[in-house]
Amino acid sequence: MAWGKSVPKAPPPPTSALMKTLPLLILFVVLAGAAFVGYHIYLSVQQIGNAASDKMQSKNVVFTKDGVKVGVKQMKNENYVDATQSFMVKAWNLSTWPAYKSKLWNTGATDSVSGKVQSRKPYSRTSSMQSTK
Repeated sequence: MAWGKSVPKAPPPPTSALMKTLPLLILFVVLAGAAFVGYHIYLSVQQIGNAASDKMQSKNVVFTKDGVKVGVKQMKNENYVDATQSFMVKAWNLSTWPAYKSKLWNTGATDSVSGKVQSRKPYSRTSSMQSTK
């Protein structure tokens, strides 16, 4: 019958020490695996960062605690002046002002045969170093 006395159940057997510590051991194994994976991710990120830093240093970019410092390639003043002067001579030679006549300069600079303005001769450092004898 449903309302009658029920048969008492037997008490469960006592749990062993291994059964009590099994969840703790599983937790430690999972944490150890996560720590192993995390450590290898950390090593990979550090290796990629060092490789990127070395590559950027070869291009004169240095990362510091204060920020990024960009180095400028050194250019000798003589090379800079030569490049600027070469640009100016090219611009002078390529420029034409057909209707412009100055009262101060180029009064006789036109070529009598073709009627063109003579182009300016580029300045060369090697020719200035040699003495004219």
